[in-house]
Amino acid sequence: KLVTTLTFAAVVAVRLKAMWRRLHQFKSALRPAVAGLALVPAACRPSFCDDRPSLARKTPTPLDLRMGLTKPEDVNHRLRWGIIGCGPISSDWCKCLAEVPGAVLHSVAARDPSKAAEFAKSHGVSRAMRSYSDLVTDPEVDIVYIGTITPLHKEQALMAIAAGKHVLCEKPLATTAADAEEMYAAAEARGVMLLEGLWSRYFPAVEHARAAIEQGVIGEVKMVQADFPELCYAVQYAPLFFGSWQTPTAVVSAGTGDSGAGAIVQYGGLGTAVLSFPSWKCEVPEVCEIIGTKGRITLDNWGSHPTRITIRLTTDRCWDEPQGHTSTAQNGVQPHLEQHTYPLPEPAGLPAAGWHYVNQHGFIYQAEAVHRCLAAGLRECPQFTKQDSMRIMELLDQIEKGITSPCR
Repeated sequence: KLVTTLTFAAVVAVRLKAMWRRLHQFKSALRPAVAGLALVPAACRPSFCDDRPSLARKTPTPLDLRMGLTKPEDVNHRLRWGIIGCGPISSDWCKCLAEVPGAVLHSVAARDPSKAAEFAKSHGVSRAMRSYSDLVTDPEVDIVYIGTITPLHKEQALMAIAAGKHVLCEKPLATTAADAEEMYAAAEARGVMLLEGLWSRYFPAVEHARAAIEQGVIGEVKMVQADFPELCYAVQYAPLFFGSWQTPTAVVSAGTGDSGAGAIVQYGGLGTAVLSFPSWKCEVPEVCEIIGTKGRITLDNWGSHPTRITIRLTTDRCWDEPQGHTSTAQNGVQPHLEQHTYPLPEPAGLPAAGWHYVNQHGFIYQAEAVHRCLAAGLRECPQFTKQDSMRIMELLDQIEKGITSPCR
């Protein structure tokens, strides 16, 4: 009996020691929960399970500069802009263009010449042209911005390209992928730039996300989730984070433009994009989540033109065992978290007087990139290439087949 008692006591002692060790590690893991789990900047963030170094970086370098394709000073490259369309989007574009050192607001045209004259006066544009044809054939115009409705894009872009002008055309570029391909072919034949104006790609938060994924910060991307009523804004993030060179293996969509719709884009064994297109009547989340094997990245506030990026990483060690999987909830700990904000120039956009859309001052990032790239002799910006544009056009064609009255 004495031997049995001593053996039992020894076993209990070993188990108590192990439990004490686990309790101590568990306490360390839960320390941030006691401190509070508010989303705070990296500089004042409490440490989590590990002493991982901060992911904080200086303001992300635009991709064209990071690749060594352009020079920062080339925002001074002189480009004389002709503006087609006098709607709200053209108005906000001109406000930003006026801040680019090399930009000259040369001329504007609208269906109604009197509207063009009024626009020119209120936006500091030198000339109001009587027709679109007069604007694109003016030898003093270097590049044409098209801010009209999508069904007019093809005709107007081809007119400007035929006149030998570079073209920046608002998104979506065209109503079909076939039309977009025809437009790009015309630009290549004339040796001019045709750029679809998907301005999201130039925001520092998006540049940060792209660089972090390239560096493997969140491991392999396995899922992308994005939403927006207009299809192109949500769809763009699938090829951005899985790679526009990747061909989807399956695309399924359903719903209506009025009540809401969705799509799933499968990239074989690589992963899946889950895209939702809620009604404009809804409180739209407008968030993009990039989910990887080691963590996830959130583009928020707002996802289609974000000024904030949140990075959550699976902790290296939880409990008393090496990390066996990435679901930190299953381990009872919070992920390593950092958040970075990239404020826009003020006023940022709506609701400031004279601005029409939220965060619209972010147009300036795209405008500066266009000047740098054309100064370097490029015919596209690496942030959003023809390949990127065409992949989105093809996805839109496929997704729209399953949606009634889609909002492209």
